[in-house]
Amino acid sequence: MNSKIIPMQNNLVLIYLFLIGLTFGSFFNVVGLRVPLKKSIVAPGSACPTCGHQLRAYELIPVLSYMIQKGKCRGCQSRISPIYPTMELITGILFATAPLVVGWSSELVLALTLISMFIIIIVSDIHYMIIPDKILIWFAGIFLLERIIWPLNPWWDNLIGACAGFTLLLIIALVSKGGMGFGDVKLYALLGFVLGFKLVLISFFLSTLYGAVLGGLAMLLRIVKRRQPIPFGPFIAAGTLSAYYWGSEMIELYIRFLNQGF
Repeated sequence: MNSKIIPMQNNLVLIYLFLIGLTFGSFFNVVGLRVPLKKSIVAPGSACPTCGHQLRAYELIPVLSYMIQKGKCRGCQSRISPIYPTMELITGILFATAPLVVGWSSELVLALTLISMFIIIIVSDIHYMIIPDKILIWFAGIFLLERIIWPLNPWWDNLIGACAGFTLLLIIALVSKGGMGFGDVKLYALLGFVLGFKLVLISFFLSTLYGAVLGGLAMLLRIVKRRQPIPFGPFIAAGTLSAYYWGSEMIELYIRFLNQGF
């Protein structure tokens, strides 16, 4: 009997996390759009950027309002960017699936914090090609507290990871002469502190791989033009979450492959 009750309780929690993720995703949209412009994230309320129509409560229901209004403003019927509901839905999915990967442990808190930071960064990077320092500073404080409570083993792996992430991206930023932004450098210093030395290297490898493959496909399909700047934030998010979730398994597989090869 208990074996049937526990999975049902877990499913209810996952549904709850999904709904919480949708709600937070809506808020993260606001933060990602306003912070780079140095605007308040509290006031004024959300409004249509075209006609200034103040959105009411029933127009702010994540994803659902967009679908009911068919992606248009109720005031002027102008098109609403699909990025907003997309980021809300992605946040909900990532919140709900995080415990399925990291389990119901303290690492779930860090996973949700990483997801939250990345959603804000993606929104900001897509719209402005900027990773705001203010966002990194806020999350640096949160991650510092979390890693004090739940440190890596050994604890100094945080410091080595931060140095490795910062140094690696700084070299690339200097060599590329603008190809890599300094926002990415500071972000990887923070990610190195959270992930540690090994996982931050895997994060960078996967982020670069995702960026090269998807960027190449985008050029082949003529979605973007050659030499057109592409926001790297989404690829960093995908690569880092992949490394955080499955990096240890990747390392074990690689070591096993080397041992079999020799």
